[in-house]
Amino acid sequence: MRKTLIAALFAAALPTIAMAMPSAGEDGPRPPFAHDGGPRGEHHRGPDIFRDLDLNKEQRQAIGKIMGEQKHSRDELTRRYLDKLSDADKKAMQDEIKAKRDATDGKIRALLSPEQQKAFDEKKKQMEARRAEWQEFKAWKAKQAKAQ
Repeated sequence: MRKTLIAALFAAALPTIAMAMPSAGEDGPRPPFAHDGGPRGEHHRGPDIFRDLDLNKEQRQAIGKIMGEQKHSRDELTRRYLDKLSDADKKAMQDEIKAKRDATDGKIRALLSPEQQKAFDEKKKQMEARRAEWQEFKAWKAKQAKAQ
């Protein structure tokens, strides 16, 4: 029990420690998780408008909170309008999204080596399994909520 608790605490603290690590300047190496759109091709987090503002930690956290709230309200708004669609329109939309996703996956897969394609296909299978498991869980949770 004690080893499990220690392992869980370590696993929970590791991302925090990694994010607290300062990134090196232009002269030195950057950590592999740097998201600054630098020459190594990393992508930064958030809109470009914030990149050069030299925000302090509190400002970044406050902006992150505001943007998270905005995303949540946008998702609620989208969900509210999607709920008004007929079942046929919802099905058509889902089919179109799936077709676009499959086309994008095909384009990506064409760029990969055979070994990478195998790994990509395996990751896709894992994602689909997790997605199906999540849908099953949501259905179970809704059923439990109705039972109470």
